[in-house]
Amino acid sequence: MEVIDAVWFVLSVCFFLALCVHNFAAKADRFSQSQIYNLFQDLIRYGKTKTNLQRPAFLHAFDVPKRWFIHFYTVSVIWNGLLMVFLLQAVLLGQHFPEWLTGLMRTFSGGYMQLRNGFSIEELFSQIQWNHLVGIMIFIWASIHQHMCHVILANLRKGDSGKVVNLGHSIPRGDWFELVSCPHYFAELLIYISFSVTFSGCKLTWWLVVLYVLFNQALAAFLCHEFYFKKFKSYPKKRKAFIPFVL
Repeated sequence: MEVIDAVWFVLSVCFFLALCVHNFAAKADRFSQSQIYNLFQDLIRYGKTKTNLQRPAFLHAFDVPKRWFIHFYTVSVIWNGLLMVFLLQAVLLGQHFPEWLTGLMRTFSGGYMQLRNGFSIEELFSQIQWNHLVGIMIFIWASIHQHMCHVILANLRKGDSGKVVNLGHSIPRGDWFELVSCPHYFAELLIYISFSVTFSGCKLTWWLVVLYVLFNQALAAFLCHEFYFKKFKSYPKKRKAFIPFVL
């Protein structure tokens, strides 16, 4: 197993164990009253799911505002913009990809992604297969629904004027929210699965990434699902937490 595969596998196992421990603790009253349990819950929770958590005062020093997460989007825009520039240079001008980029992609893909030197648009289209089209369709479908679900969540706090008028929490309704409590997490999983389909599903590395996303998002979804059920007595009983009709 490649080093990168081992890293993703360990991360997946950690989140899977965290999910198992959380579910066990919810049924074990004695354990749920311990200080270790509170520390564990502080580690796996964020946002609204920490609202009623009894936490030692010193742990509040490690909390960061949600707006700080903008650095993820900043890095993403810069990085993907840079990749787009290199790709256009390769397709339109026939230039080679930088050596550092080919080495980086080879390392993080477990040797699967091998970036060629310059190629033409005709060559690019000649390599398209059915799995590329299916993967792109799943990606677009999941991305559209993820955006719609984010809009629904954002609008819960807005009035008719479009301005934020409420900082509390409400029951989200519409689109995939009628099926699960966290459809944006489910859409995220589908997006990663679409990449595996595009890659022909023949490389272990990316399936381990999908496995990590599955357990990571499942844990967050279960915590949100529990929050909704505890806060709202009228919360729809038929909704699942993460995967429609399954989980």
